[in-house]
Amino acid sequence: MMNRPDGEHNWSNNYPFCGGAFQSPIDFQTQLLRYDPNLPPIQVQNYNLSTKEQLTLSNNGHSVQLYLPSHMYISSLPHRYSAAQLHFHWGSSNLLTGSEHTVNGKRFAGEMHVVHFNSDKYPNISMAVDKHDGLAVLGVFIEIGEFNPAFDKFFKYMNGIKYRDQKIQVPAFNIHALLPARLDEYYRYDGSLTTPPCYPSVLWTVFRRPVTISRKQFLALATALYASYAQESTTVPLHGNYRKPQIADNRVVLVSFKDGK
Repeated sequence: MMNRPDGEHNWSNNYPFCGGAFQSPIDFQTQLLRYDPNLPPIQVQNYNLSTKEQLTLSNNGHSVQLYLPSHMYISSLPHRYSAAQLHFHWGSSNLLTGSEHTVNGKRFAGEMHVVHFNSDKYPNISMAVDKHDGLAVLGVFIEIGEFNPAFDKFFKYMNGIKYRDQKIQVPAFNIHALLPARLDEYYRYDGSLTTPPCYPSVLWTVFRRPVTISRKQFLALATALYASYAQESTTVPLHGNYRKPQIADNRVVLVSFKDGK
């Protein structure tokens, strides 16, 4: 999917930031990491949504996206960052690796991004997306292992959004259950959107511990969806939608955990 003319090596032709500084994702190599004892555990508020609420799940042609209400927010950063959406990056049915961030070269099966915007300073995500302090993203590595009931709360609706631009309403649920158990161990660095226009506007927090989904759940994600519209005669599968690691470029990655160092 990624070697079509719109593949990532051509992004900077149309989106100059994609060829610029502070790009994401990166490989968290041991030598980039610096332990910072002052990094607080991540605290999120109002993540336990009422099932009376409806959320929109969509296939935007690049990923599966679940829109989130802005009364959800991260409270442990210098500004309040309110939720906007979460989406996924994953491999394919014959290549089970598709995370964007990697750890010493290791790529996980997938990665979830919970995107928040700085609501202290900006009225909505469109106003925040290109500002240096505009976005904060929580990144979660996904591994294949035990079945994950929280992910099934919307994975089970995948067939309703097989094609690009299809949307479906799903009952809300506890979004906190999608996160790993430990929110105190994470990688923190300044980076960018991982898709065009690649604005360098993201304060990244990538949790150290992955969550698991079952192989069956992963295959549902990796095989159910198309990047093409329903009316197109050629169907383009939606998978392998991750960007390769970018240059670390003198960046330091702060870590909230002591890795035996």
